[in-house]
Amino acid sequence: MTGISGKVVAITGASSGIGEATARLLAERGAAVVLGARRTDRLDELARDIRGAGGRAATCTVDVTRRADLERLVDRAVDEFGRLDVLVSNAGISKTGPMAELDVDGWSAMIDVNLRAVLYGIAAALPVFRRQGRGHLVTTVSTAGLKIVPTQAVYAGTKNAVRTLLEGLRQESTDGVLRTTSISPGFVRTELADSIDNAQVRDEIRRTMNEVAIPPEAVARAIAFAIEQPHDVEIGDITIRPTVQG
Repeated sequence: MTGISGKVVAITGASSGIGEATARLLAERGAAVVLGARRTDRLDELARDIRGAGGRAATCTVDVTRRADLERLVDRAVDEFGRLDVLVSNAGISKTGPMAELDVDGWSAMIDVNLRAVLYGIAAALPVFRRQGRGHLVTTVSTAGLKIVPTQAVYAGTKNAVRTLLEGLRQESTDGVLRTTSISPGFVRTELADSIDNAQVRDEIRRTMNEVAIPPEAVARAIAFAIEQPHDVEIGDITIRPTVQG
């Protein structure tokens, strides 16, 4: 038995990348996983793989920009497995580009997915955690918020906003019920670059990913490390990046 076995974990952005890798790893280690994303065909395939390997998995169609969808994800976990121990808020998009382009729609989309959706998840999960007497919020942030670079100002801003709100929530929650963990990945081989509309920036990010990026399984192991700790141990922040990333 490990600190993961028997836990119920809901994951947003579970249809690919870090979310998919995390779901597979946690299921292998004995967790029941509830998979949330918009691409239901991928979720169903992932759930079949997990069940075929002897794991437990349920799926839920989730658009994280809709508060009701996050509530439904949490409800699905409780209805299917009796509780929710961990919410992994992993969905994210990157509409990066020079601010002078004035991509106001892209800025709004990042705020909706990268920030507002995290708040929706907290609002859905926190009452369940309080009722149970414990729970854990794990949220994917980014090294973009640690090293500010051109074309990523608004993206980094959304990630740092999440970092700030989680720290505030942590300080409000020192009664032993809630744990919070921020995971800040660097370059990881995911589909994140696909959401970048600026072709030049998108191609540059893809080239860098091809050259230096680490696999999403590396981030999944970091998430598992935070989850498997005893409940009186909180891993607040993990930064994980390629050793060659500047």
